Parts: sequence; structure tokens; C-alpha cells
Amino acid sequence: MLHDPSHHTPMPLAEEIKLGPKDKDVLRRLAGELAAIAALPAHREKAVQWRKLNDLESARPMVWINEVCWHEMNVGDELTLQCEHPWAREQEVELRRTLYQWRHLPGDMIISDFLACPLAIHSSDFGIMEQVDIVKTDEANDVVSRHYHIQISDFADLEKIKMPVITHDEQATTFRFAAMNEVYAGILPVKKTGQTHIWFTPWDWLIRWWGIEEAMLDLYERPDLVNAAVERMTDAWMTELDQFVAMNLLALDCDNTRIGSGGYGYVSDLPGRDYDAARVLPHNMWGCSNAQIFSEISPEMHWEFAVRHDLRWLKRWGLAYYGCCEPLDKKMEILRRIPNLRKISVNYRCNLDRVARDMGPRYVWSYKPSPAVLAEDGWRPELARAEMVAVAEKARATGSHVEFIMKDVSTVRYHPERLWDWARIAMEVSEQFAK
Repeated sequence: MLHDPSHHTPMPLAEEIKLGPKDKDVLRRLAGELAAIAALPAHREKAVQWRKLNDLESARPMVWINEVCWHEMNVGDELTLQCEHPWAREQEVELRRTLYQWRHLPGDMIISDFLACPLAIHSSDFGIMEQVDIVKTDEANDVVSRHYHIQISDFADLEKIKMPVITHDEQATTFRFAAMNEVYAGILPVKKTGQTHIWFTPWDWLIRWWGIEEAMLDLYERPDLVNAAVERMTDAWMTELDQFVAMNLLALDCDNTRIGSGGYGYVSDLPGRDYDAARVLPHNMWGCSNAQIFSEISPEMHWEFAVRHDLRWLKRWGLAYYGCCEPLDKKMEILRRIPNLRKISVNYRCNLDRVARDMGPRYVWSYKPSPAVLAEDGWRPELARAEMVAVAEKARATGSHVEFIMKDVSTVRYHPERLWDWARIAMEVSEQFAK
């Protein structure tokens, strides 16, 4: 993650990575399993289907699962780590989770035929971190309740928000790349990968410093202060993006990269005609934004304090995705002002008739089924099926394009088979509504 509002991300370590025989053997065995899966023709076929979806020519709803409660998923020690070196353990986590998802809840996931070595990029962040009191109901779960301490309450406090500085430690990248090539030699190729999709969402950060009730009241009581804060956050992200461009650190995301809060970025319009493979620019990529905390805010306020600022960012990208957890079915008038908008988040709180009328086939519906069905005392798969069928029926009647994205899965009550079952049901609904 480029930013984490809970802490400053440490600088990458530029030191040689030396693994013992045991760690190498574990990673090579897992990578070998992954290589065999990556070679399957299903991935090329599904890439075509994802591209059709994002081209607004979908053949069926697409399915993807993300943001899983991994601490509840371990069955038969499939996720139990065996490596000892910290770097090797990071590699092992990703390999094991990818293999696990393929075995149990694949949906339309696509596994690359290479391993990515991220460039050792570091951002100095926004100069201010959340200060919170935390309450947990499960010590193993990183989904917690937070009470935020107020750090922004007047214009002078906006100076606490700093312009980020981007650095790339080329030596650290060299060490990572060398280690991966040594470990995975003869199994999967390794590719250096720059910064792909960027999560741009000023309000996700502002409420952590401002306080939720305080920020919502200030939309009415101190609108000039709120606008100044959003403008400064937008300036910060733009400053950061300018550095990515100047340092040639961007990488394409029109592949099996997650876009916004939705699915993959395969699309025919990107990278576009004005593309130089040696220098990826924002207009070759997807942009995104949202204002999740604005769920109950009027369209006029949503425009004034979010979307009109977002446009400075969104206009720089080739295509745009908007939304996350906030229902947007009453806000299409303002979203249509985003000129390159292609995908819109839709969830179980939206009115489907309104979605069909105002979004129709002009945008992809990035539908988020309710994860609450996975957290009940008992598992009721018929509810999960009924929700997706209702969406698919409405989309088929209007010629619309849908992806089912199960996310924010904070618990399955330690019954991972519920999520496996959901994935199976989602694919059955997808095939049922194939065109």
C-alpha cells in the first residue's frame, strides 16, 4: 500500500537478501504450484471476459473476491507459514493466499504467468497520522472499532498536511529482484513493477484527523474550511503523482490489477494510442475516487465537497472508477460530470430500479453484495443467491454490465466454507445470466 493512515510506512531496506535452503525450498514448491495454475488457458479466456465487461460488451456478470478475513481461512494448514526470513515470509504469504483462493474461492480470478517485483518506492505520506482509541472483538482480526482524536479544527491545522515526497531506492529494488530471480529461477519469470493503480480518496483520510461528526457538521457550519482541506489533500496527491511521472515510476493497470473498489482493469481503451511502453503516463491508466463517508449527504454537498475537487485528479487518467461503500443511485447527475467515467460502485443499499434507469448500459455496475450474510449465526445461501439474481435480472432487462465483488469480509464466523460456497453460487448465477 502506498499510504497507510495508521502509521508512516518505513523506508525500504537496501540490504542483500540471503535465504537458507529451507526457505528456498518452501518458496520454490509454492511457486511451482502457482506456475502450473498460471499456465492454464482459463486465465486467457477470463481476461477476454473481463475486457468485454469493461468495454461495455459483457457476455456475463464477472465475479471476484477481495478483502478476505484471512485469519479465519486456514484449513489443513494451507496458510500456515514455514519460512523463517522476514522477506521470505512476505513472499510465502502472497503465494499461499493466491493458491488458497484458486482452490476454494476463485470466481473469475486471473493468475499472472510471472511474479511481480515491486520497485522499492516510498512516499513520505501526508505528514499526519491518525490518533485513535481501538476496541477489538477478536484479537486476531485487524478489523477494529476506532475513536478518532481530533487533529484538524481550524485553518491553521491544515498546515499539518504536508506535500509527499517520493523516492525510489534503486539498490533496494536490485536486491529484491536478485533474490526473486535466484529463488524462482526456472519456475516463473520475475518482472520489476512500478506504481500501478493509485487509491485516491481524500475523505478516507480527512475523517481520521477531523472526526466524523465534526466533519459532517462543518460541511454546513464551516464550508470554506472543509473546501480548503479537500483542496489541500488533492494538491498533495497531485504533487505525488507529478513525481511518479517525472521519475518514470508508473506501471500499467489494464490487466489483473484491482481498479478502485472493484475488479480487474482489462479494457481495450487502455493504454490507448498515445502510449510509450518505456514511459507509462496517467492517461494510459485508470483513475478512481470516492467519498465513502458521504453516504447520507445530499448530491449538492457531495458535488461541492468531493466530486468537483476529484475532477482535478480524475481528468488526468484514461478511464475512471467512482465509489466504494457509499450508495450512489441518487447521485448520477453529479457523476455524469466525470468525462471519462466507466465504472460505478453499486451496493445492496441502492435502489436497483433507479440504478437501471440512471446508469443502465452506459457504465459497469460494480456491485458489492452484502458481506453480512456471511456473518450471521447460520449460513443462509439462499439469501446470497437471491441478492445476486435480483441484480442480474435487472441488468439483463436493461442490457447492463455487472461485476459481483465480494469485499469487506470482516468475519465468516470461522466457517471459511461459507465464502467458498458464496463463490460457487456467484459463478452459478453468472453462468445462469450469460448472454
